[in-house]
Amino acid sequence: MLQEAVVFYILSKKQIKYKILIIKKQNSGGNMYNILVLIPMDEEKKKLLEEKSKGCKIVYSNENEVTKEEVQNANIVIGSPKVDMVKGSPNLKWMQLNTAGADQYIKEGILSEEVILTNSTGAYGLAVSEHMLAMLLELLKKLHIYRDNQNKRLWKSEGRVRSIRGSKVLIVGLGDIGCNFGEMIKALGGYTIGVKRRESAKPSYIDELYLNDKLDELLPQADIVALCLPSTKDTQKLFDAQRIGKMKTGSILLNMGRGTSVDTDALCDAVESGHLYGAGLDVVDPEPLPSDHRIWGLENVVITPHISGWYNLAETYERIFGISLDNLERFLKDEELFNVIDFNTGYVK
Repeated sequence: MLQEAVVFYILSKKQIKYKILIIKKQNSGGNMYNILVLIPMDEEKKKLLEEKSKGCKIVYSNENEVTKEEVQNANIVIGSPKVDMVKGSPNLKWMQLNTAGADQYIKEGILSEEVILTNSTGAYGLAVSEHMLAMLLELLKKLHIYRDNQNKRLWKSEGRVRSIRGSKVLIVGLGDIGCNFGEMIKALGGYTIGVKRRESAKPSYIDELYLNDKLDELLPQADIVALCLPSTKDTQKLFDAQRIGKMKTGSILLNMGRGTSVDTDALCDAVESGHLYGAGLDVVDPEPLPSDHRIWGLENVVITPHISGWYNLAETYERIFGISLDNLERFLKDEELFNVIDFNTGYVK
């Protein structure tokens, strides 16, 4: 860790100010920190990380093979270990998650209040928003039905389809994912309405911007509602039967944030009754989804098993690694970190 000291010298009646960097003493073991890395690392990535953390002890593992002892001994963790392994860690000072969601780690009794927790906000916007767009187009163009027909070897027109152009798209949650999705929808001619929890300047790709308290007023207007929300106490079953009932008849619900934001049974009821045309879901509640759940059988519900993010798109991993490396350098220099989580809200501060 680095501290700044200021030294003054008097030369020719001029005061010259020098900034001197003083390195704190390393710990008694000779290493500044024990670093546990749980994200995939090839030799090139290891070299980059080791160059940034000279003098530190680094252990490479993964979330499936790491031991509780390794987690408990670490001062720094890069990755997302199982909660029971990190709970009550006496040595942990900073944990960099490879996920955007931090909800399981901010529960009372898991991490000490002195621990700094950061996430990978900024890494998933491209992958998840493209996945959401693909699901939306599948529903609008009835591609899911045509795929079923193909499996039946059935040559049949399914009639009229819909377009993004001219559709009103309500985006609930304007973080990295919501903003990326908004840009895509705007580029395709959609009318974008954003809802968020804090006031900010309106992005150019958002036609109308409101705070959360206007959500119920906006739902009846929207042809498409896209949820891009983390799991927090305020988002639990945010879309229950009552709120889903306020959505426009024939509209589409997309959920790429957390499954707990939607009451799954209420969603099934709305699709079965025809109130909603359908839904595109990469997240559900519960997960994994039981094989006998009725939502599997709904024709106009498209489901993927929470895979829109992760490392399935190579660019996502590169962004996660970049965020982790930048934050590691900042931590070792005692500088402010990116994406610090507020334990009270679950959002980035």
